[in-house]
Amino acid sequence: MTQALGVYVHWPYCARICPYCDFNVFRDRGRREEQLALKAAIMSDLETQAGMIGDRELVSIFLGGGTPSLMDPDWAGEIIATARRLWRPAPDLEISLEANPTDAESERFAAFAAAGVTRLSLGVQALDDGALKFLGRDHDAASARRAAEVAARAFPRLSIDLIYARPDQTAQAWGDELRQAMDWGAEHISPYQLTIEAGTAFDRAVQRGRLVPPSEDLAADLFETTQSVLEGAGFHAYEVSNHARGDAARSRHNLVYWRGEDYVGVGPGAHGRLTLKGERHATLAASRPADYIARVAETGRGFVSDQALSPLEAAEERLLLGLRIEAGVAYGEVAALGLSPDHAEVRHLVDLGLLVADPLRLRASPAGRLVLNALTERLALAR
Repeated sequence: MTQALGVYVHWPYCARICPYCDFNVFRDRGRREEQLALKAAIMSDLETQAGMIGDRELVSIFLGGGTPSLMDPDWAGEIIATARRLWRPAPDLEISLEANPTDAESERFAAFAAAGVTRLSLGVQALDDGALKFLGRDHDAASARRAAEVAARAFPRLSIDLIYARPDQTAQAWGDELRQAMDWGAEHISPYQLTIEAGTAFDRAVQRGRLVPPSEDLAADLFETTQSVLEGAGFHAYEVSNHARGDAARSRHNLVYWRGEDYVGVGPGAHGRLTLKGERHATLAASRPADYIARVAETGRGFVSDQALSPLEAAEERLLLGLRIEAGVAYGEVAALGLSPDHAEVRHLVDLGLLVADPLRLRASPAGRLVLNALTERLALAR
């Protein structure tokens, strides 16, 4: 059986930089020539990496960022066509695009659908104008609703991203927000807890005492509200922060990550994971657009790092990502950690109700998902 492959394309430009964001992003101002060169470099990088890995079944293409919906839709079509030519498209190939719900971007949705995009991930983030202002977003709640309605007509699949655990947010208000979002036609909702990332504007605000994150107890209450409201409406939590109405609505690209499948990473700062001659390789591209373009021109690839992971490193990564999904991770994939159903720590965590008793796979229980970071760390150190 041909190994499955995903392709991640990082388009790093944004109209503005959100205060919570620690992604590799740059302001989208006066960069037309650079962007045209970047598009060409991305396609060249895809060509070179196809020569490295050979025949694969292409199961997903994900245009992320940044804000790839600011890209010329024709350019997106060229990148998509290149990936489809280089690898064998699966019958159910998923092609995703991240977008913001500004009126200017939503006017382009039909063009992206014509370019081949089948799934839109819409960064709504909040349905309250005050919260949107706090999050530094450049849209209001009304434009978010308009964008969702347009996207639901333009694309076969629509996913909505939301951020919770905002200051002064209550469980009641958050539940109402989730119910409102479900009315917008999405089959997939990704609610992410606000985290304060080092080096961001929010991190500086916390250090200065201008921002106080919610307590752990309130964050836990909001997480439980998320589960009960969405599950009650038929949105199953197949991953800690992702809920889908039916299996077909699940994000195929994100499942590539969580299942430990291979993916090509192209674009500034993009990560990749490739199996080459039986070894798991972690790749990383140059972060600045000009540097990435130069690397591709010199070597054919944007890589600044191509590291073969040790069996232990690969197993730790599988544990970290695999525990995020309901299906968990097979014991055989984390054999280097020495974990098994009979391992003392595994049995102890099952007794505590944090792991599901399963002879074949490590799976976090609903209680375990509440403390997933700590649970993963305990298992990784159990050897």
